[in-house]
Amino acid sequence: MALLANPMALVYFVGLIAIISLVISPRNVTVGGFYDGASGGGAKPGLWMLVLSQVTTWIFARSLMNAAILGYFYGFAGTLAYTAYYLSFLSGMYIVGQMRRRGARSVQDWLGDNFGSTGHVAYNIVVALRLLSEVFANLIVVGLIFSAAFPDLAWAKTGAVVALAVVGLVYSALGGLRASLRTDVMQMIVFMVVLALAFGVMVSADNFSFIAIFNASGVHEQASRPGWVLVAVALLQVFSYPAHDPVMMDRGFLADEKTTRKSFMHAFWLSSICIFGFGMFGIQAGLMGASYENQLLGTWQVMFGPVVYFLIAASLLVSAMSTLDSALASAARLVIDEFKVAPRTVFCGRLAMFGFMAAGALLTLWGNKTLFDAVAVSGTASMFLTPVLVLAFVFNRVVPLWSFLVAYLAAILGAAAYMYRGTEFVKIFFDGPHKYDQLLYICIAVLVVGFSAGLIGLASQGKLARRA
Repeated sequence: MALLANPMALVYFVGLIAIISLVISPRNVTVGGFYDGASGGGAKPGLWMLVLSQVTTWIFARSLMNAAILGYFYGFAGTLAYTAYYLSFLSGMYIVGQMRRRGARSVQDWLGDNFGSTGHVAYNIVVALRLLSEVFANLIVVGLIFSAAFPDLAWAKTGAVVALAVVGLVYSALGGLRASLRTDVMQMIVFMVVLALAFGVMVSADNFSFIAIFNASGVHEQASRPGWVLVAVALLQVFSYPAHDPVMMDRGFLADEKTTRKSFMHAFWLSSICIFGFGMFGIQAGLMGASYENQLLGTWQVMFGPVVYFLIAASLLVSAMSTLDSALASAARLVIDEFKVAPRTVFCGRLAMFGFMAAGALLTLWGNKTLFDAVAVSGTASMFLTPVLVLAFVFNRVVPLWSFLVAYLAAILGAAAYMYRGTEFVKIFFDGPHKYDQLLYICIAVLVVGFSAGLIGLASQGKLARRA
């Protein structure tokens, strides 16, 4: 117990996970293994490898912190709102199934068939920003953890960010997607054990009550009202949200359709339990009247003591590592397979990984907050896909290119409006008692514009969706 109270315990823990990740990463990976996740013998990943990989890459460090912070401020409604985003596994399962039935091998493949290079490039720009923000956001959480652990060391944040970036890059570059899949399984098992231990300690405390958790309204001056608004936002965004996440979509085309469908369903319930369970740490902090300190990290140190705090921090660090390798694997496929800027070789894929990791680390160390805000609004940017996919898959009608571009522009402007929600210009169009009210209005506007453009386009020059 004394060892866990020492902040060096986190360093030892990360070092151990890093060593295990390096050991189990394949050394002699093929091009197929690097980009497609196939084994040395060409076998596709199995069901539970896909499930655990899906879950651990979606329960990333920033998501855990968001779920807890929302629970702290808005109680049960706040954590429920973030958990609602995990319905993306079900909508993602539907999107992948529809695309595969139409002969597509990826989201880009389907968009390219129906909207040419314009649709292909427009989507890839959003995906590139999404991947960069994932690297950026997870490294930020790593920096926060070690800054809190070593408050007297000015270089603690920088050192932790650089060290984890290097370790993540090394083992990811060794085996690409195959290494990511293999290490995801190990990292997810460790995460579940650590989270279960911390959760068990919390719920066994005398001051814990499930009834209180479900009735909690948070510490915000508006209580749980903004949380319920965010639930509505999540339900509006959840159809398109998975389609712009390359990590989830890439894993939707690796195995056969039956295995893939099962993996999405299992990933849904498992990830929802994990994210809501972690969010309960934030709700409990609010119920105990704890003050908000340093992204809840300081709060948890005071609330739960060194042992539970170590377990919470360890789960955040494991989730950060698991997401970094998956983001880099998807970045390599994006650069090489989709943008086609270099030959499809392992070496070129490693160069792409280096570029994304270096850019994410530099943005983290630079202290830029704009891209960090973009993590929260990526769901808005993805909403151009909602009218396009709904009309194509439900009504079997593909909108014309101009409708696609109008929906795309509306979503990008909507994301920008939320990023600059405090300006007087944005408030002229979208104002409300809370930032989530603004976000809700923006999402509604984006969908209205997108569906209007799509329906007008179909009425004038629509075409049947292509099938294989």
